[in-house]
Amino acid sequence: MPLPHTPAAAPIARTLVRAALTAFPRTEPGLGHDRPRPSPTDRDLAELLTAELVANAVEHTSPHAPLELVLEVLPTSLRVEVHDHDPTPLPGLTGAGSPEHRDPLSERGRGLSLVRELSSSAGCRTTELGKVVWFRLSLAPGSRTRVTRTSSREKEAG
Repeated sequence: MPLPHTPAAAPIARTLVRAALTAFPRTEPGLGHDRPRPSPTDRDLAELLTAELVANAVEHTSPHAPLELVLEVLPTSLRVEVHDHDPTPLPGLTGAGSPEHRDPLSERGRGLSLVRELSSSAGCRTTELGKVVWFRLSLAPGSRTRVTRTSSREKEAG
């Protein structure tokens, strides 16, 4: 699906992801058995991570080059790809650009870390026309480790 190379691309992409996951079939074609629909949390996470990839492409690629969103809804996962025409790889998805190398006071630069940490897998590959930045999100119940926070008081008490 082509996206505008403007800040409006991220909300459009979120809407497309929500629509794809809301239309997720309950019955596996050809098998006839039910499977769970993606939870609201899975849908929200998929929207967030998609918006991060799209916003990154809008900000860091030529405004004259097209962007494309590709969604693949599989029985137990969602794969999201953002295609752009800039061949520069994104090392932040593979461990480089980790939080310890960033300015902790910066208001920018956390999007790819979110994608890397919250998705099942993520990466970047070059193509003849530029690159594809992608993530996979497991939609199976209990497939992700729950992220919890511990307050400083809890740490001191423990």
